[in-house]
Amino acid sequence: MNVSDSERAASLLYKSGFELADSSDTADVVIINTCSVREKAEKKALRRVEEISRSRKADAPLIGLMGCVAQLEGASLFETAPAIRFVVGTGATERIPQLIRKAEEEKVSDLGGRQLPFESDIAPVARRSARVAFVPIIEGCNKFCTYCIVPYSRGRERSRPANEILFEVRSLLAQGFKEIHLIGQNVNSYRPKSSAGFEKFQGATPFSRLLRAVASTGIPRVKFTTSFPRDFHADIVKAIEENENLCNWIHLPVQSGSDRVLRAMRRGYKADDFYRHVDAIKGACRRIALTSDIIVGFPGESHSEFEETLRLVGRCGFEGLYIFKYSARRGTPAAKLSDAVEESEKTERFMALEKLQATVQRKIYNNLVGKSMAVLAEGTSAKSSDDLTGHTSCQKVVNFRGGRGLLGEIVNVRVTELKSHSLYGEALGVL
Repeated sequence: MNVSDSERAASLLYKSGFELADSSDTADVVIINTCSVREKAEKKALRRVEEISRSRKADAPLIGLMGCVAQLEGASLFETAPAIRFVVGTGATERIPQLIRKAEEEKVSDLGGRQLPFESDIAPVARRSARVAFVPIIEGCNKFCTYCIVPYSRGRERSRPANEILFEVRSLLAQGFKEIHLIGQNVNSYRPKSSAGFEKFQGATPFSRLLRAVASTGIPRVKFTTSFPRDFHADIVKAIEENENLCNWIHLPVQSGSDRVLRAMRRGYKADDFYRHVDAIKGACRRIALTSDIIVGFPGESHSEFEETLRLVGRCGFEGLYIFKYSARRGTPAAKLSDAVEESEKTERFMALEKLQATVQRKIYNNLVGKSMAVLAEGTSAKSSDDLTGHTSCQKVVNFRGGRGLLGEIVNVRVTELKSHSLYGEALGVL
């Protein structure tokens, strides 16, 4: 979501006459997009403000903060970080050009809601990639998990109209994009106010209907993230089975394997519910990669409850796992819990889970050596200018030898080697 927000902000500024600078060292205006999900990210953003203001004392730029930290802290940021000149809340992205003009005269904060239609026509200069595009379908969250700040920083769920989403996807296809990611805090919670745009498509949920509608545009690849287990329906798996361009990857954050911890997190499901979703995914006629998120050290998590999480990871066979040590966020219910897990214990559990996942993942990746996979050539590898890099349909990173003429193509790559966090292969030809 942050990448998408940054692209929209940059596009609006470009259309308003601003030019993108090569770095913060030469920019007249510096905007830092912030995340408040973890305390570390918030502190990092404020440190960056300090670094820029200290290094640019002679020709100080206008510094602004946008995103979740801006929404939560508002004008108080002017005291926390005096170098900040303007604050842009999560619903005020479309007003950034006007806010910058005002900030030239005085400090200004805008925490208001969205007033203009969703900015979907992103200028090419503002795109992070010329081959992969992010398409927001839902903003906000209604779940109010006890550890999460998102419902407070992003507000309640607001689903974009299906016809608006489909128009954007068709436009991206016409521009030559090969892959789109339907994004939102909880994409499978998608509930538009009307069915305009996908009336003829069947589905057990609005989201599975939307998946079929987007697949019908003919865009070569469709991915989506993130899904919420409580709203997950087996019809999503069926839609993937029915449409080759719906990619075989599902990210489904479980957060814990303990029913008591899940209840304390207010996740709204039990471990057995999650296992049923996993069985549906693993039982598909197409091989679907499953990835997840887990929080270790939630307040009150006992050793036996952590062991339940270890058992879940061992059973589910995640092909990728994002592990986080619990970080208290001011304003959330969990921040008031007193039964904290020691930081050293969090670290120990993190490392134990990481070790287990590495074993599970290596076994899965080893089975891919010698097999051919379709890889979208997205760019040049960071480690070798002779290699290209891209993602498979199941969201695995693959590096392979190839000329720049292959960029933007979906290439048939035979996997020849397993790296620590990626695969390496040889190009067999364009698909």
